[in-house]
Amino acid sequence: MNKSHFKILIIDDTPANLQLLGQVLNQDYIIQIATSGKKGLAIAANDQPDLILLDIMMPEMDGFEVCERLKQNNKLAHIPVIFITALNDAATEVKCLSVGAVDFINKPINIKLARLRIDNFMERERLRRETLIKEQIKLAANVFNYSHDGILFSDAENKIIKTNAAFTKITGYLPNEAVGKNPRFLQSGKQNQAFYKTMWEQLLEHEHWDGELCNKHKDGHLFIIHTSILIIKGPAGNVQNYLAIFSDITLRKTHEEELKKIAYFDELTGLPNRTLLNDRMDQGIQQTLRRNNTMAFCFLDLDGFKPVNDSYGHAVGDNLLQQVSERVVHCLRKIDTLSRVGGDEFVILLLDQKSEDEYIATVDRVLQVIEKPFIIEGHSISISVSIGVTLFPQNNSDPDTLLRHADQAMYNAKLQGKNQYSLFDDQQSREYSKESQLLNEIKFALINKEFVLHYQPKVNLQTRKVIGVEALIRWEHPERGLLSPADFLPVIENTHWMIKVSDCVIDTALKQLSEWHQADIKITVSVNVAPCDLTQGDFVEKLRSHLDNYPDLKPKYLELEILETTALNDIDNVCNIMQSCIELGVSFSLDDFGTGYSSLTYLKRLPAKALKIDQTFIRDMLVDEEDLAIVIGTLGLAKAFHLEVIAEGVETPEHGDKLIELGCNLAQGYGIARPMPAHKINDWLQQWEVDEK
Repeated sequence: MNKSHFKILIIDDTPANLQLLGQVLNQDYIIQIATSGKKGLAIAANDQPDLILLDIMMPEMDGFEVCERLKQNNKLAHIPVIFITALNDAATEVKCLSVGAVDFINKPINIKLARLRIDNFMERERLRRETLIKEQIKLAANVFNYSHDGILFSDAENKIIKTNAAFTKITGYLPNEAVGKNPRFLQSGKQNQAFYKTMWEQLLEHEHWDGELCNKHKDGHLFIIHTSILIIKGPAGNVQNYLAIFSDITLRKTHEEELKKIAYFDELTGLPNRTLLNDRMDQGIQQTLRRNNTMAFCFLDLDGFKPVNDSYGHAVGDNLLQQVSERVVHCLRKIDTLSRVGGDEFVILLLDQKSEDEYIATVDRVLQVIEKPFIIEGHSISISVSIGVTLFPQNNSDPDTLLRHADQAMYNAKLQGKNQYSLFDDQQSREYSKESQLLNEIKFALINKEFVLHYQPKVNLQTRKVIGVEALIRWEHPERGLLSPADFLPVIENTHWMIKVSDCVIDTALKQLSEWHQADIKITVSVNVAPCDLTQGDFVEKLRSHLDNYPDLKPKYLELEILETTALNDIDNVCNIMQSCIELGVSFSLDDFGTGYSSLTYLKRLPAKALKIDQTFIRDMLVDEEDLAIVIGTLGLAKAFHLEVIAEGVETPEHGDKLIELGCNLAQGYGIARPMPAHKINDWLQQWEVDEK
């Protein structure tokens, strides 16, 4: 075991110490660094080091607390800790050892002495591990013939000297047919010489190798093994033997793709997932029609689940979902199905219902068992559930439509106060028919290019300079005239049609922006991006493609507006997407700020350039002290996070004067200009300049 493969984590908030120790140790060890106790604990958990050099005097979390947390974690408690401290009194030394440290190094650091202490410790660790490995090898030899894994010993020249019964079972070769030969006689030819060259280089360097090989059986068929090869050295450090332990994984490898395809169960709860649910629904529909009875399709959504996740963490949230699953399963018969289809969303299929109201008893039981408190990690957690129900064949629809109908009924239950169920009725069916008709019209509108953009100017109230325009979608409906977004976007929210519309808006805005710039109208255009579009895996590439279509247009003139709630479900993913877009040259602003959860954590992490105060607060800030307080607070937050602020909904000169007084100079609203078609922007700009003079 080469010491150069040992990892040492240095936790110190002083860059000079990190640099000094890192440079000295980097030649012989893999060095990891952390500038705080919190970061150090995270690194240790993700990539466990072999030794931690830990400073005591650090802000927020000192070295003693870091060491105590390490020792309290079963996965990290074994990692040795050497304290680095300027405190050389006996009390400090006692405390260092009492919290679990193996040694300490005094500051100012004597590099030669520190290096010797670290090297001596790591050498002892190396010898300990070598001894452990050798003991394990001896143990393996004792159970040699009873192992289900194939085992072979070879000498220093890699000639086989011993094999076990499993070797014969896997390869087909008897011991006397293998002894004296090099293991390469098993090679199938599927792996080239470069592969084996690399394997031997790694084996000799690390003294072990782990990987997969394709070999040939005595009868000629190929088989795949997962093998581990160890080098056994003599007292002088020379190679004495090779030990190979392998298992036949041919069946697993052969069926790996098939196993992926038949992964029908939710990993967290063990319940059928959406794929298996669809299959059960198809079977249930056919069975219901054959037996001439009723199937109830129930959509469940937990009330109050998100606050549990936020307050207690995802581990508690996951445990809660598991307990919910167990309780609901106990309310069902064996012929029924409970499926987890989303984060806290479940679906129940109730088969062989003899009457249209038989489902009620089961639904009532579910409501009652979920309402009882859950005890998780010492916390008493109370939630409820809202349930939407639709019946088949009374609602004679396909599985996808049944799912949407039950989903709509579930939302109706939430609107009625939660902790209850709602049956999808004829009125909902009629509303759904209207939505279906509108959806078809939206599809045709995309094809016929009926969607247009209007642009609302944004200005600096102090300097009177126009800073840009916001692109706002409108629908030039052939029969109903010009429609606002509220008339059609809710129908397609979180669907692939919303993604298509969002994509269309970006392309149209860029085309118009290019035309303006060619006419020497250098303004910025901001575009609202649908959350479902932003979080699609291909959003960055689509944006790159749009920008490539206008090579003469600088990306900095495009601003993307996202709702602050967009990042709630997956902050890491959204941050990565935003950062990738920013690298293309565009910028971001947070729209409708204050109407969502307004998490300071999100505000700190999201790489946005600006935030927009929602118009509901601006409109009433002159008469409502609470709205004014929200505006003032938002301006303070923006200043703290170095963000620009744009006020929406400026309708009167008094609004503008108040905003200037508060230090908010950027604004838009009807008091400045209403959204207008692109061809009217130039005239408005000229008139604005005249008014300015």
